[in-house]
Amino acid sequence: MSRQQRDALDALLRSAPRTETRPTPEEQREGFAAALTRPAPEGVVTRGTVLGGRPALELEPDTASGPGRLLYLHGGGYVVGSPDTHAGLVGELARRGGLRAVSVDYRLAPEHPFPAAVDDGLAAYRELLSTGTDPRDLVMAGDSAGGGLSVATLLAAREAGLPQPAALVLFSPWTDLTLTGGSIRSKEGADPIFTQADLRAYADLYVGAGDRTVPPASPVFAGLTGLPPLLVQAGANEVLLDDAVRLAGRAGADDVEVTLEVGPGLPHVYQLHYGRLDEADAALDRAARFLTAHLGAGHPGTGRLAPVH
Repeated sequence: MSRQQRDALDALLRSAPRTETRPTPEEQREGFAAALTRPAPEGVVTRGTVLGGRPALELEPDTASGPGRLLYLHGGGYVVGSPDTHAGLVGELARRGGLRAVSVDYRLAPEHPFPAAVDDGLAAYRELLSTGTDPRDLVMAGDSAGGGLSVATLLAAREAGLPQPAALVLFSPWTDLTLTGGSIRSKEGADPIFTQADLRAYADLYVGAGDRTVPPASPVFAGLTGLPPLLVQAGANEVLLDDAVRLAGRAGADDVEVTLEVGPGLPHVYQLHYGRLDEADAALDRAARFLTAHLGAGHPGTGRLAPVH
């Protein structure tokens, strides 16, 4: 890893949930916000709103044209993070795609454990549809826990018989809260951010003694039939690599159009380092092109689906 990459990762290293000291959730949130928050880019106007009964942040770039809309679910292990911490990342994706975006402040654990986040994601998605957003004009994205939550939200939408969006982009999604992927162990020495213990601490706060194998918690175990075209981006140097790889494999097996990109030598959600790492900027450009290429085209999952059990 280059010096530039290492410097860019310092903020993430400082915000990881080190289990030796057991910081409180509020301390973790403050540290995460201080280390990760980047403002929306120039040319992107932000305003507070409410969506699905939760606070949300609207981001409208001056490049926006047409009806395209992006729904974003932020990362943070279901314990930390907010639309404010991710305003820069979401704003960059929206700006590059010319999309109006909304980022949801879903409820966090441990105050609001599973399935509160899934309920909030579904409520936000349902309200967008009920207030006139055509699913063919709607795309979704999420990073880390927000990536897993994005898939869980669309599984819940499928169960409710709602139409699917036009496309979905996931950055380093956390899709297996049972931590059974091989990379949880094999990449621990290479991952500069997380250890298996860190992830287990987050999962303990989110699910507690509950069943971590159920698809809304661990969508890698779900049937993904009917979900929209999917782009998954991950770094080779992250313990969650197999969460991305296995999800993409499951999607392909279930006849979902899927593209998997693994960046050599790159860490968890490396897209956060746009403007610092060329690979991050290139990845965001590809993600934006993927989303906009599917707008308005429709796919087999955009029609109403019967509930799947």
